[in-house]
Amino acid sequence: MSKFEKGAAALNALNSTNEGGNSNSTEFTSFKSGTSFKVRVLGTEDLIRFYSYGIYKKVNSFVAQNPSDINEKGFPEGNYTPWDLAWKYYQDLKKEAANKGDSQAEEKYKEEASKYRVKERYALGFIDLATGEPIIIDLSKKQAQTVYAVILKYEKKLGKVAFELEKTGSGTSTTVSLTPVIDMDDDLTDKERENFAKYADKQFDMNLFDGLLFEADEKTQLENLVAAGFDISLIGKSLGGNAADEHEPWKPSDEDLPF
Repeated sequence: MSKFEKGAAALNALNSTNEGGNSNSTEFTSFKSGTSFKVRVLGTEDLIRFYSYGIYKKVNSFVAQNPSDINEKGFPEGNYTPWDLAWKYYQDLKKEAANKGDSQAEEKYKEEASKYRVKERYALGFIDLATGEPIIIDLSKKQAQTVYAVILKYEKKLGKVAFELEKTGSGTSTTVSLTPVIDMDDDLTDKERENFAKYADKQFDMNLFDGLLFEADEKTQLENLVAAGFDISLIGKSLGGNAADEHEPWKPSDEDLPF
C-alpha cells in the first residue's frame, strides 16, 4: 500500500464503511482537548489518509518506511512491520486464551495488542483565521468522518462560511466538532474576517502534507518497540538484526528421522 493517500483517494477511504519525506518542515498543529480554532475550509479534498503506530506518552507517532499490506478492515495481513508482529504476537495469545475460556488473560492480551496495532488516521488542512496561516490537524477516522460530514453539507457555501473546529472531552469521550459561524460580522474579529477574505478563490497547498509524517525504518521501529517495553526477541528480532537468523538452523535428531 502507499504511504498515504491524498485528496479524492483519501476521501474514498474516509467515506467507506470498512473499519479499520522531504525538506518540508510542516508539523501537525497541536489539537488537545479544550482547543478550538476559527477556520476557513478551502475545499473538500484537503486531506490525506495514513496508517500510523505509536503509544501515547511513550513512543511518538510514526509511519512505516515500508508499509505492511492492510486489508479493507484496517488490519495488517502481509509484509508485516515489527510493530505488526508485536500486535500479532499478542493477538495470537488472545485467541489461545479465548479458546481456553480464560477471559482474564484474553482481556490482558487484547489490551497489549492494541498498543501495537496500526491505526488509520487522517490529516485535514484548514486556514487558521487568527493567523491567516494553513494548519494541519491529525484526526482518527471517526473524528474525520464527523468533520467531513459538515464540510460536505456546506460544500457550496465554503467561500462564504467560516467554521469553529473544536475538541472537547477526554479518553473515549473525546469529541471533535466543526460548527459553522452563523454571524461572521459579530462572531469574527476584523483580523479574522480579513484573513478569511485573503483566501478567496485559493486552494489548500497540498505540498504541505509532504514530509509531514515521520517515516521509521525497521531498525527505528525495533528501537521504538524496546522503548515501549516490548521484548523483541519474542518476534525473532534483535537490534543487531534478525534474532532468528543468528541461531543455528534446525537439524533433525535421530528420533526425528523416519529410518
